[in-house]
Amino acid sequence: MSETLRVERRGAVDWVTLDRPDRLNALDAALIDALLRYFERLYDDDACRVVVLRGAGRAFCAGADLGGELTRHVTDDGIAASMRVQRKIRNIMLAMRRSPQPIVALLHGAAVGGGFALALASDIRLAAPDTRMNAAFIRIGIGGCDVGVSYFLPRLIGASLAHELMLTGRDLLADRALRLGLVADVVERERLEESAGVYLEAMLATAPMGLALTKEVINVNLDAPGLEAAMALEDRNQVMLSQSMDFREGVAAFREKRAPKFTGR
Repeated sequence: MSETLRVERRGAVDWVTLDRPDRLNALDAALIDALLRYFERLYDDDACRVVVLRGAGRAFCAGADLGGELTRHVTDDGIAASMRVQRKIRNIMLAMRRSPQPIVALLHGAAVGGGFALALASDIRLAAPDTRMNAAFIRIGIGGCDVGVSYFLPRLIGASLAHELMLTGRDLLADRALRLGLVADVVERERLEESAGVYLEAMLATAPMGLALTKEVINVNLDAPGLEAAMALEDRNQVMLSQSMDFREGVAAFREKRAPKFTGR
């Protein structure tokens, strides 16, 4: 993709690595552009079924690169320029949620500010013991609500705890994140990829359309106006999927006590 973002496709899985280790993978203009291009094109990429997002070096992502040209552009070039940068970053999170592929984030070291937002916009999070997350925005003179954090965080851990983190910018460490259910597991950094394999294997064993529509329904029903609306969307998907060849294969495999061979049809 670029010098700042490495994408390696292994079978049906994209391993996406933020690659600015000398800056703790902080988001500069080039990395922002690369992330946006990558996640926007995923919507039509049927060959990729799952994405693993991780950071090179000592951290997952230290947020915006405050020591680079990006900050000067925001502070010196006026409101319109600042809004363009703001919208470009937030559009990464929107593209992540719109993508039909589940996203597994492997967190270690700093996952703060914009890095925290990338983690929250993912679907499954695994963390190394040294992972440190926070809504760092409020520490530098802007609000603690940024690029989707105020949307994702209350839904993932509840409003009270989200208030605490966004109003103070205090660190959320891996062990507490596990207790809160924000991360699925805490494992040593050298075992993160191995641990992700368990989740990848399970997701890749599902029918492609069933997996993609499951992510879609979860996202939409976070904002469902009520139970009936949520169940109506579930009904639509289940009826559509019941007409697929993969459903017939799944039923046949169950009856024959074998693993199903899904084809995405």
